[in-house]
Amino acid sequence: MDEAEAEKARKELLSLQAESSAVESTGQAKAEAISRAEAARIESEAAVQGARLRAEAQKIETESELERMNAARTADIRFAIENNNLEVEKAEKMAKIETDKFNQMVSALGKETIQAMASGPQDHQVKMLQSLGLSSTLITDGRTPINLLNTAGGLLGNISKGNTPQ
Repeated sequence: MDEAEAEKARKELLSLQAESSAVESTGQAKAEAISRAEAARIESEAAVQGARLRAEAQKIETESELERMNAARTADIRFAIENNNLEVEKAEKMAKIETDKFNQMVSALGKETIQAMASGPQDHQVKMLQSLGLSSTLITDGRTPINLLNTAGGLLGNISKGNTPQ
């Protein structure tokens, strides 16, 4: 019976070895699965963190571009305002220069001279207006009606029926 007991013990040993091997392979498979799951979790956390950092970098870039555009727009507006102010100032100064020039011409000619020229023949009136720097002016005493048809004809020149331009 010693042999039978030895065989039985061997059978039990093999069974325990097989069971140990099964437990070992199950443990190894479980450990591998756990390590793969942990690696996947770490990898996904890293991907989420990377996406979060990329989004934050994009936000910073967008905000800085917006600030740059606002600064450029503000500078353009400031430039346009300054340019417009300079144009207005220039126009005011030119108007003042022209007004002063006209006043100086009128004072140089004298009130009586201008009245005499205005009441004189038409060629004197034309010379007076030219000396004042005026190219087209209509002077009336306010009591006499103005025939605009004849006035327009005078501005265009004498066009008679037989003397039409070709």
